[in-house]
Order: sequence, then C-alpha cells, then structure tokens
Amino acid sequence: MFPGTQTKPRSHLKTITGLLCSGQIDHARKLFDQIPNPDLRTLTLLLSAYSKHGRPKQSIALYRKLCKEQNLHSDRYVIVSVAKACALSSDTIVAKELHKDAVGCGFASDTLVGNALIDMYGKCRFMDGARDVFDQLPEKDVISWTSLVSSYVNCKQSGEGLQAFREMLHSGVKPNSVTLSTVLAACSAAKAVNFGRDVHGFALRNGFGDDVCVGSGLIDVYAKAASLQLARSVFDGLTARDAISWNVMLFSYFSAGKPDEASELFGRMESGEAPMNCASWNCMISGFAQNGRMRQSLEIFGRMQHSGFRANEITISSVFPACTSMENLRSGKEIHGYVCKHFTMQDKMNTTALILMYSKCGDLAKSKLIFDRMYDRDTVAWNAMIFANSMHGCGEEALHLYHEMIRSGMKPNAMTFMGVLSGCSHSLLLEDGRLVFSSMGREHGIQPDAEHYSCMVDVLCRAGRLQEAYEFILAMPMPPKASAWGALLAACRVYKNVELGKISANKLFEVEPGNPGNYVLLSNILMGAKLWDEASTIRKLMRDGGIKKEPGRSWIQVKSKVHTFVKGDRRMVCRDEIYGFLEEMGEKMRSEGYEPDVEFVLQDVGGGRKEELCSHSERLAVAFGAMNLKGEAAIRVFKNLRICGDCHNAIKFMSRILQVEIIVRDNLRFHHFRDGSCSCRDRW
Repeated sequence: MFPGTQTKPRSHLKTITGLLCSGQIDHARKLFDQIPNPDLRTLTLLLSAYSKHGRPKQSIALYRKLCKEQNLHSDRYVIVSVAKACALSSDTIVAKELHKDAVGCGFASDTLVGNALIDMYGKCRFMDGARDVFDQLPEKDVISWTSLVSSYVNCKQSGEGLQAFREMLHSGVKPNSVTLSTVLAACSAAKAVNFGRDVHGFALRNGFGDDVCVGSGLIDVYAKAASLQLARSVFDGLTARDAISWNVMLFSYFSAGKPDEASELFGRMESGEAPMNCASWNCMISGFAQNGRMRQSLEIFGRMQHSGFRANEITISSVFPACTSMENLRSGKEIHGYVCKHFTMQDKMNTTALILMYSKCGDLAKSKLIFDRMYDRDTVAWNAMIFANSMHGCGEEALHLYHEMIRSGMKPNAMTFMGVLSGCSHSLLLEDGRLVFSSMGREHGIQPDAEHYSCMVDVLCRAGRLQEAYEFILAMPMPPKASAWGALLAACRVYKNVELGKISANKLFEVEPGNPGNYVLLSNILMGAKLWDEASTIRKLMRDGGIKKEPGRSWIQVKSKVHTFVKGDRRMVCRDEIYGFLEEMGEKMRSEGYEPDVEFVLQDVGGGRKEELCSHSERLAVAFGAMNLKGEAAIRVFKNLRICGDCHNAIKFMSRILQVEIIVRDNLRFHHFRDGSCSCRDRW
C-alpha cells in the first residue's frame, strides 16, 4: 500500500488512475507493486503510461516480470499496450516474444491485436514479421492496410508499400486520410511523382483535398520531385494549414536550395500569420546551415531564444555545424553553456558535436576535456577526438587514442583510419603509419579505399620518401585520387624535387584542370630551381585557361564580430594602425634575427619587393588580434589557403616577442606557435 494511505482494494484503480493523470508514474508503480493480484485493466493503464511518458523499456520490463513471476495471462489490451512499447523502443527480440504470447493467448485472429503487432514490427523494421501477421488476419480493416503500408515505408521498401496500397483498393477497403498520408510518404521516399499525382486526384475526388495531413504529404512529394510550383500550389490551396504543413514547405525550399523563399515564408510565420512550433525554428536553423548560410543560422537561433521557444536536442545539433563552419568560438561557447544549463551532457550526438566544434575553432584543450568526461563513447566520439588531434598536429596523441579505442573493445571503422593516418602524416610518424595502414585489412577486416591510400602517400611524402610515395601511387589497386598526387606535389615543393613535381603536376592537370593551386605549386617549384622559362610557361597556361588563383583571405573573431583581411584591401578595419604595428614588430623581429624569405611564398610575387610580404592576410589578422588581445590567452586566425612560408617564419618570431600563443588554421591543419616554434615542426 502507498505510504500514509488506507486505500481499499476496490479503489486501487481509481487511485492509480489519479496518480498517472497527475504524472506521478513512479508513485503509481509503487502502489501497483503492493497489490497482491492486480487486475488487467490497472496493468494496462500502467503499461500505457510508461510508453506515454517516454519510458517504453520499463513498460516491457514490467510485462516480462509479471509473465515470469505471476504467469500472467494477458488480454488483448495488455498485448496492444506492450506492442506499442516495443514499437517505441524498436526491440525486435521482445516483439517476437510478444507475438508468440499473443498467439498463445488466442489472439492470432484478433484484428485489434493484429494491427498493433503489424505496427510494432514495422517500427522495429522487421518486415517479414509485419507481413506474416497481416497475412494471418482473417479480417483486415483500413488500419490493417495502413499499418502494412507504413511498415513498408519504415523498412525502406516504399515500392512494396505502393503495391500494398493497390491491393488495398482492389480489396474494396476504402482508405482514410492517415492511409493517404502514409502512401504519400512512400511516394516521397520513392520519388514516385506520378503515383503521387494519382493519389492527389483520388484525394480530391473523395473529399480529402482540404485535409492538412494529406496536403503536407503532397507538398513533400512534389518538392522531392523538384516540382516546387506544384508543392506551393497545394500549400496555397489548403484552407486550414497547421504548423506541419508550413514546416514541410519550409523544408522543401531548403532542400531545393532556395533559402530566400524559405526565409520569406518564415517571416510570415513570425508575424503571426501561421502557427509555429519548435520544429519550425529547427527547420530554419538546419536549413540555413545546410545551404551555407551559417551566419543566418546563428541569427535564427538567437531569435528563437528571444521568442519564448525553448531549444531542444535537435536545435542544438542543428546549430553546432554553423559554429563549427564559421569557427565561431564565442557562439560555440554560448551554446555549450546553454546545453549545460538546460540539458544533460549525456547526449552523445551533442557531446561529439562539441568536441568537433572546439577542435575546429582552435581550442583542442576544451575538446579533450569534454571527451575525457564522456562516460559512454561510441565510434563517432572516438573518431572525432582522433581527428581533432590530427588536425592540430598531435599525431602521437591521435595514435594513442586509436590504441586506447581498440583496447576498450570499440571497433574502428574506415573514418578511424583516415584520422589516425592523417595524424601520422602531420607528425612524421612513418613507421607507425605503415603499421596502421597494413593492419586495416589484416586485423580489422577493412579494405583501404582510395582516400586511405592517399593518406598513406601523404605519410610517405612528409617523411621525405618521395620516390617510395611515387611507386606506392603507381601500385595502387584503384585509380589514384587528386589528393594522392597533390600530396606528392606539395612534398616536391618542400624537398625541391623538380622531376617528380612535374610528373605529379601533369597528372593533376588531367584530373582537376581547373585547380589553380596545382599550377602555382609547380610554378614555385620551378622558380625555386631557377627554371624561369618553364615557370613562365605554367603561368601562361593559367592565363590562357582563364584559371585564376583564389585570393588569400584570413579572418579572426574579436568579441562577437568576425573581421576578414585580404592583401591590398584599403577598406580594412584599422588599416593604418595594423601597418604601423607590423612595421614596429618588423624592427623587433629583425633584431631577433628574422630575415624575409621569398623562397617558400605560395603566391605570384617577384623576388624584388620583399617589403610587400608583410601584407599577407594571415599576418594582418595576427596583427589585429595582437592589438585586441585584452586578456585573451591566444590569438586564433583562420585562412582559406596554405599559410605562406615567410609568414609562418614571421609568426614564430611574433609569438616569442608577444609572449602569447598564436594559432593559425590554414586549409590543411592547425599551427600552434609558441615561444618561437610551431607545432608543425616546419613541415606542412
């Protein structure tokens, strides 16, 4: 008996019902456990309540406990309640046991139970079970057929689902709006626009033309088939539109690469023209991020917070990519704080997103802290931390994590090896890289693909084994990718190998003729060897082909604003102050032994005007960061191209003079400059 009560047996049902209605499910369970012989109606209420409150596994556990301890003989309603719990938890094993129990209790021919079992198997993605139950039913109603079609959709067998709908029509059972919505989901998945049009016609003829669920399904079908005008026509024709129909239209615009149209529609929703829900905001946040509108994604997130809508786990997972892509550490920290305040840190997806965000924003220490606090790491989390260390040049730590991952019993996948090999490459761990590569198929049953081979080429190249790398490429069991030849070409610049530089560049001109970086690299190799005529020929090839080098661009975040710098930009912020700072810094650097070096400059500059080198974008951004430190522990700069060799040398001097860590992320990796040295060991 529940403590403090003198409840009579006949009032158990009433008391438990009251507790469940008020959300006190645990108190209801305590009372239930004190009943010597609980009736099936009370049991059904408790089983259903567990599922309703998102605790289906406890519903299943209670059912199995009673079956084992009290030889429970269920009725149809108990079976249906447990079937719903199995559907929610996608527990196929228990689903099969429940099916046997239903047959044993004499419900093999019961339509209500059969419908629940079909739905259960479908949501467990066990189509054979769903079809078996359906075929055994002597009487099939509209719910039976709808559940079957839905099961096919859940099991990604949309074509079979459409065929089942045809069989339903031939059987004489009339579909309802739920059936049509389910069939339209199958049409959308299969991109069966013609079938969708037939369903549209059927809906109009049978009075479903104004049904908002059917309308939302039609919008999705037409949008997936690139018929946005038809989708919008259906949307505009709905007399009653709910949040779902608006959200489907928003999603359709984003999927079609039309974020401006989605923004216009969302503006109408914000003005009060339409109902909104959390999914509406999530659609906008993720939609902008997926369409490259990262700044707008973050702006929408900010507006959501001020609108009264509370972000959920989907919101957080949608907004993190925007912070990561923009290297917006400040916003990332704010969202991290929001997660800590409103959610638990047990969600692996969001925790892994935090690891990636911090590492890509240049704060490897914070990534490590979050990873170390994870109590349940999956392969994705391990991979994220391995990649984080690799991109920051901590190959030894990446390798250590890989071995620790294996020892923990976690199985590596193809991405794991990409991360480990990348770490071996950046940290010149040649023999470790060889061992990891050879272990893929032999120990882990993963056959290396072209990207893994490219990583191994990079390992060899950075270690100075250029001839071996070239022979490795020629022996590859598949056509080498541009990344393999690109690694060799980059190494030829570092190690001044003109012959292999020409070979790799010519291969790249065939594979990716429009990539200007390959022409510039070969030209610099030839210029370094004083082959002026050949270098001029390469530049002429670029001009004749209309191939233009992407301008160098660097950016840095100060407070909440991101400042971008481009060489020669006369409108840059604090231009005179920056050049004055660099001139003053240059004097200090020269007194420390710095000399401008044009040999490794990865741009089209002549050898005579060395003073112009101080205007490279990365150096401008570092100067601006140094002028605005204000207690910050590090300067973080991001660049779209590889860091210039002379700037790399200069920033080493600046880190020692300023006594601050300078972190520069170019298009290959992070460089951590501390006290006059760089984490890349001058090999990048």
